[in-house]
Amino acid sequence: MNAVVQNYALGEWTPGSGKESEILDAVTGEHLYTSYSGGLDFNAMMEFARAKGNRALRKMTFQERGRMLKALALHLTSKKEAFYQLSYRTGATRADSWVDIEGGIGNLFAYASLRRQFPDKPYYVEDDPIGLSKGGTFMGHHILVPKEGVAVHINAYNFPVWGMLEKIAVNLLAGMPAIVKPAPITAFLTEAVVREIIASKLLPEGALQLVTGTGEGILDHVTFQDVVTFTGSAHTGRLLKAHPRLIQEAVPFTMEADSLNSAVLGEDAVPGTPEFDLFIKEIRKEITSKAGQKCTAIRRALVPEKLVEDVQIALGRELSKTAIGNPLAEGVRMGALVGREQLAKLKEQVTELARQTPIIYGDLEKVDVIGADAQKGAFISPIVMLNPEPFRFTDTHEVEAFGPVATLLPYKNLDEAIELTKMGKGSLVSSIATADPAIAQEFALGAATHHGRILILNNDCAKESTGHGSPMPMLIHGGPGRAGGGEEMGGKRGVKHFMQRVAIQGSPTMVTAITGVYQQGAKQIENDVHPFRKHFEELEISETWVTHRHTVTEADITNFANVSGDHFYAHVDATSLEGTLFTGRVAHGYYILSKAAGMFVDPKKGPVLLNYGLENCRFTKPVYPGMTIGVKLTVKEKIAQEKRSEEDVAKGIVKWLVDVTDETGETVAIATIMTMVKKLDQG
Repeated sequence: MNAVVQNYALGEWTPGSGKESEILDAVTGEHLYTSYSGGLDFNAMMEFARAKGNRALRKMTFQERGRMLKALALHLTSKKEAFYQLSYRTGATRADSWVDIEGGIGNLFAYASLRRQFPDKPYYVEDDPIGLSKGGTFMGHHILVPKEGVAVHINAYNFPVWGMLEKIAVNLLAGMPAIVKPAPITAFLTEAVVREIIASKLLPEGALQLVTGTGEGILDHVTFQDVVTFTGSAHTGRLLKAHPRLIQEAVPFTMEADSLNSAVLGEDAVPGTPEFDLFIKEIRKEITSKAGQKCTAIRRALVPEKLVEDVQIALGRELSKTAIGNPLAEGVRMGALVGREQLAKLKEQVTELARQTPIIYGDLEKVDVIGADAQKGAFISPIVMLNPEPFRFTDTHEVEAFGPVATLLPYKNLDEAIELTKMGKGSLVSSIATADPAIAQEFALGAATHHGRILILNNDCAKESTGHGSPMPMLIHGGPGRAGGGEEMGGKRGVKHFMQRVAIQGSPTMVTAITGVYQQGAKQIENDVHPFRKHFEELEISETWVTHRHTVTEADITNFANVSGDHFYAHVDATSLEGTLFTGRVAHGYYILSKAAGMFVDPKKGPVLLNYGLENCRFTKPVYPGMTIGVKLTVKEKIAQEKRSEEDVAKGIVKWLVDVTDETGETVAIATIMTMVKKLDQG
């Protein structure tokens, strides 16, 4: 194989120009590709993304963007075997590649599903409205709109697929285009995935561009409407973060850096317990998975002093079972590093660490491999080191050997273990193997300030746990300090990172018009047709139905108590009310809500298919016998749903504000109910 790794810029594939670099097979050392450092007009690429991709994506609703992601995930799934074949060239085993390829596609699926938590609108209305005046004529609300720029993703070499897909899934759902710059050494795999994305024609023009070279100068043209994310070394991240353009334009910058992550063996997890075995298994997995080339890999293994020898023996036994070599060879569990340049750098780092922390397992110069030549490929054996005095020998907490390397650190008590985890100066993840809830709580709360994620591993969750090194799409991926101080993914949190939050102030009617959500106090629309007789498309936001009124009696309260079984004293025993908030028998809150439903529901068969649920129910004033209640039913919000099949009924969810008032007009109960309503258009 001898080809040029290409860029995708301004809607075309181009090889670029400038300095030529050779990309080698990590396993065999043979020449694979040639890449070029530059030759791209980054300013033109930025403008193209803003003018084409951004405008198209901003017009799409969250539902449309989510369905686009789902279609893209399905398309890439159908092409995944071709990606596996290329991934072997990076030194990755099938299991390593699964995390990268199918883990990345899984992020697309996850964010496609997240669309259900967003409206069928291009923008998002956040949280609850805020009253700003005594009379209720002035209020505020927050909305989020997609930024008018482009997301620039600068990614590391270790996950050429997942690194791209986990990021673009988020910015595309938010409504922003992306320019992706993977590390050149594995960019050939990223290019293969981007080729399939472009060929699918599922994304709007300009929604995705690819830079496979060094990308020097790419940040010179960003503006405050753009977003920059970086994954890689802490040193490089700090240099990028200080870029003058980022500072001048106040460009949002998210950094997710390699960190000195730790795993702790709880004092209760002695040999013979499931937690001890899980700890050994997790350390072995994190050392050998991707040959240790993971930003989340365990670099420091903290062990009670009395168990160091047991852990050393057990870990050595497990590592000795790990076959190293060509990922395509049968039985191989650990492949090569990404290249011999990385191998040389790793050896330097381990040699530096070994001055204070001796190697107790493995050999820097000797490794037995299967199906390959150790002198041609980028192979190294797993390395385990021992730091006998972790508070004295601090290189362990400062130098990261980015490969299959971990160091054992003894600790005296849990306070010491917590302090040692913090000496990494900020980490992406820490884990603790323990069956003791008290130990888990003390560790989690004590270590939380220095970590982005904490895994509590024990026998209860072991079967389904994704493990120490696996960030999940709906949880944040990042960490403080050395880890970069950023947060990626994180479900809705991540999506909001690519949007501009703005506070809207005005009258309830104006805020209703802007948000597309009815605000209390806004002008209401009344007509003679019951809203339950209308299809989804026919209903208007602010449309209101005012019911007849009903006078509550003691018989109502007694009958509801008998039907519901709720004989709480305030409802049924007037002699027990002394010292309470009530002046007499009070109607059940759920009776008021049930009666309200009976008053506003139109019973005849019509477009309303079913009651879908209840939100934000409050009982704000006691209702006593003799009081008269009525209901205002108002269309608060409409959320269209997609058909699951051709046979499915086209429908949407309508949120209704149920405002129950007494004879004085004062609200006694308020709730949001949801109904599923049939659409007129069944196409």
